[in-house]
Amino acid sequence: MSKHATVPVTKNEEIELEITGLTHEGDGVGKVEGFTLFIPQALPGEKVLAKVLKVKKNFGFGKLVEVLEPSSHREAPPCPVYHQCGGCSLQHLAYDEQLRQKTVIVQDNLKRLGKIEHAKVHETLGMKDPWRYRNKAQVPMGEEEGGLIGGFYAQRSHRIINMESCLIQHEKSDEIVNQVKKIASSLGIRAYNEETGEGLLRHVVVKVGFKTGELMLVLITKSRKIPNKEELVNQLTKQITGLKSLVLNINAKQTNVIFGEETEVLWGEPYIYDYIGNVRFAISARSFYQVNPVQTEILYGKALEYADLTGNETVIDAYCGIGTISLFLAQKAKKVYGVEIVPEAIADAKRNARLNAMENVEFAVGEAEKIIPWWYTQGIRADVVVVDPPRKGCDETLLETLIQMKPERIVYVSCNPSTLARDLQILEQGGYHTQEVQPVDMFPHTFHVESVAWLKLKES
Repeated sequence: MSKHATVPVTKNEEIELEITGLTHEGDGVGKVEGFTLFIPQALPGEKVLAKVLKVKKNFGFGKLVEVLEPSSHREAPPCPVYHQCGGCSLQHLAYDEQLRQKTVIVQDNLKRLGKIEHAKVHETLGMKDPWRYRNKAQVPMGEEEGGLIGGFYAQRSHRIINMESCLIQHEKSDEIVNQVKKIASSLGIRAYNEETGEGLLRHVVVKVGFKTGELMLVLITKSRKIPNKEELVNQLTKQITGLKSLVLNINAKQTNVIFGEETEVLWGEPYIYDYIGNVRFAISARSFYQVNPVQTEILYGKALEYADLTGNETVIDAYCGIGTISLFLAQKAKKVYGVEIVPEAIADAKRNARLNAMENVEFAVGEAEKIIPWWYTQGIRADVVVVDPPRKGCDETLLETLIQMKPERIVYVSCNPSTLARDLQILEQGGYHTQEVQPVDMFPHTFHVESVAWLKLKES
């Protein structure tokens, strides 16, 4: 008997079903005789006609053919290439309902994966204007009929959808990318071909200082040798008003990784500057900086509130990056120690501390799970630890170290509800109590949701 013998659907079959929920990736979830189907762009409460595309033992994937009974929360996406582009996944869902669904996703992960039902999960904090919020555009380049195109990849592919405008990016990013396409095409500059390895221009990256208005343009190429290089620089710097930095990054490898190791300033300054709250940051071509500065201020404000600093505390910031949270905390803490595995990020963090004349911050390069125990042996006792790990969550060794160190409070900033739930469960088993979780919508119209969790050490 085939392993799919009891599965009630077959590949390419069209079937009607009710959508009962959303996955953490924004796909609709429905069941056929108990068998789960995931349907992109279908919404909870809808009855849909779907075509089955893939069948596995316990679940399958389908394509939305027709919405038979639409949700009252369904909206027409304003973006003309929404159904092709893979950048956004929730433009068809009313924004207030996006926020409610993100709250549900965080609650569900905490209960189902973390077995945490006592913690208060607040409603997701959204934006007053959830458009044009990204301060960084990272646009792959291609060719069509002899000219350059640039946009974003189609869903689950590396096929570029050419676009003139992206509604979640700053207007200046659109303007600059379009200028690059026009000018580089006129100068005979070819796009890099990912399959053959031929061509030159791989990506165009634009960074915008929301509060300062400063602009950086990064051209990522396969080679340092650029046809008509001087004319390219001349035209770009003349045509793009407000440009402060024009940078070349060379990536000669046949890889999907965007940035290469070599960076050269072609014109202007190596940095642009921006603020989060009252803290000023220098942003280089390769430095990580939160892409939604409006919501970052809200996110970090909540982290600062949960840290509950009086000015006498020692704080450790694990996964500190370029020091964004560290410097935010240093405004209220006695001393902040930041650790990050990327040397360039720590160099940026130290530069940002000097930029803000903050002398109560110290940064170290290395793995948090190794550096923090070493600090402990040196007599450093943290009252508060802040962690802001990548999507995979905290290293288990780090969690064990925190349990041994017993800081009074842990503030966990997360970009992944499932790994947050897993790690909170470990910390709870180690003597902590999750007090509250505050989701923050950093990426409207996508399935992503950030959260800040506040944990207190249980009294022995």
